[in-house]
Amino acid sequence: MVSDRASSHAALAGISLMTAGIFLFAVNDALGKWLMATYSVGQVLLIRSVAALVLLAPFIWRDAATFAEAPRWGQQVLRAVLATVEVACFYWAVAYLPLADVMAFYLAGPIFVTAIAGTMLGEPVGWRRWSAVVAGFIGVVVCLRPGVTSFTWPALIALIGSFTFSLSMISTRFLRGTGGTVLVTTQTVAALLFGMVVAPFGWVTPAWSDLALLGLLGAVAMFAHVCVNRSLVLAPASTVVPYQYTTIVWAVLFGYLVFGDVPDMFMSIGAAIIVAAGLFIFVREQQLARRDRAFSEPPP
Repeated sequence: MVSDRASSHAALAGISLMTAGIFLFAVNDALGKWLMATYSVGQVLLIRSVAALVLLAPFIWRDAATFAEAPRWGQQVLRAVLATVEVACFYWAVAYLPLADVMAFYLAGPIFVTAIAGTMLGEPVGWRRWSAVVAGFIGVVVCLRPGVTSFTWPALIALIGSFTFSLSMISTRFLRGTGGTVLVTTQTVAALLFGMVVAPFGWVTPAWSDLALLGLLGAVAMFAHVCVNRSLVLAPASTVVPYQYTTIVWAVLFGYLVFGDVPDMFMSIGAAIIVAAGLFIFVREQQLARRDRAFSEPPP
């Protein structure tokens, strides 16, 4: 009874932290869109990364030994590059598109991961999940708005960012033995280097208030990562991961309250299809995982 109660409390804490983390990510996205009206992608990434590294410094010092022990540094660098391309695409797209539109494309990430795992990595994917993948791609097409005249390059950038995000998740699968501090630090340093190269072009000297907001961007992102990672420690992934889809709610809300954006019919229908397909894939993967564990357990 005590164990069940402790497990229930841990699950509730995990759900709360996941929900808080997704909310913080939404705040980060809305703040990034606001700043992109004035500053370039490179400048935003540069100052955000500096702020994030300042916050990371104590953890880097504590886990210094894990950097030397990190496996496959070639793949570490590739993952960091992919993460930088993804976040650059996000900020670039969100400068031109409503926040909810960009998030709808990014919610297709798990669908892209399933498709890539089934084709490029040779992982077994049954017909049910392939059906969900097809449905998810249909949702993406709906979000893109049928018709050549309505297709825009910011939408293409958001789609490229979503696909790159999927590749970065795939690369993370190959680096399971890497500590969290190493993963976060490498991608932060990669974004910093990208910002240092690109930021001088079109540099706008920020006011002190904007400089504080740019620093806050890095801080909010770091706290969001902490909440999400901690939620996965406290509770099973099957319990907390579905709450990631609340991001579309926050994106619509912030988009309307801050920027006056109202999702159109195509985006609303496409986002609903993408979320439904992503949730189905997640549930199906959990079912298969439980079945595999049942087969692997020795008989009583």
